Amino acid sequence: MSEPVTRGRPEALEPEAARREPIFNLPAVVVALIALCVLIHLLRVYVLSAGQDLAVLVNLAFVPVFYSGRFGFDISQFTSPITYAFLHGSAVHLVVNMIWLAAFGSPLANRLGVVRFLLFWAFTGICAALLHYVLHMEDPSPLIGASGAISGMMGAAARFGFQIDRSSGRPAFAGWPMPILAVFRSRTAVTFLGVWMVVNLVTGLIGFAPGVGDTIAWEAHIGGFLAGFLCIDWFDRSRRAGSADMWDRV
Repeated sequence: MSEPVTRGRPEALEPEAARREPIFNLPAVVVALIALCVLIHLLRVYVLSAGQDLAVLVNLAFVPVFYSGRFGFDISQFTSPITYAFLHGSAVHLVVNMIWLAAFGSPLANRLGVVRFLLFWAFTGICAALLHYVLHMEDPSPLIGASGAISGMMGAAARFGFQIDRSSGRPAFAGWPMPILAVFRSRTAVTFLGVWMVVNLVTGLIGFAPGVGDTIAWEAHIGGFLAGFLCIDWFDRSRRAGSADMWDRV
C-alpha cells in the first residue's frame, strides 16, 4: 500500500521539528486498548486454569448459538458483542491485530477524539459480530479478536483516501470523508480495497499462515469494514454541516 499523502504545506517548507515524529507516536486511547488486549491474553495464558479460561470464553466471547434461545439469556448476551474483541486465540493473532490497530487506529483516534473513537470501536465491533451471526446462527464456535473493529478503521481510512495531516505533530486523517463514489475513483483506495478483500479471502481459507491454527472469521472482517466505510461520517467530529467537500468537486 502506498505511503499516506500529507496534506497542508509542502514538507520542504515545514519546520524541521514539525517533520520529525517519534517512532511510537500513539494516542493514549490506542495504547490503552493495546495494553488491555495484551494483559487479558497474558492472564489467560499464564494465570488462569483451563476451566477458568473456558469460563472467560463462555462469558466474553461472541458465540452465535447462545442467541438461539436454547440456553437461556443472561447479561453476557448483551456484553459479548463488545467484549469478544479483547480476546485473542494466540500470540500471532494478538500481535497481528495490535500492529494493525496501531497503524490504522492512531490517525483515526487523533481525528475523532477519545470518546468518538471508542464509540466507533464498539459500533464496528458490534456490526462485525452481527454479520457473523447472520451467516452462522447455529455455530457453537466462539468469535474472538479485535479484527472486526480494526477492519472498521480500515474502512474509515479508505473514506479519507488515506490522507494524513501531520502538521500538529499528531498524525490524523485529513479532509472530509470522501463520497462513496469518489472512493471508487481513487486508484489508491481501489487498490487497497482489492488487496484487502483478497487477503481476507485467502486468510479465511488457510489462516494466518500454513501450520498456524487460528481460523479467520473473514465475514466479521467484512461486517466491520462496511460499518466503518459507510458510517464514519456519524463519528467525525470535524465535519461541519454546509462545509464544502473538496471531493464533491472531483
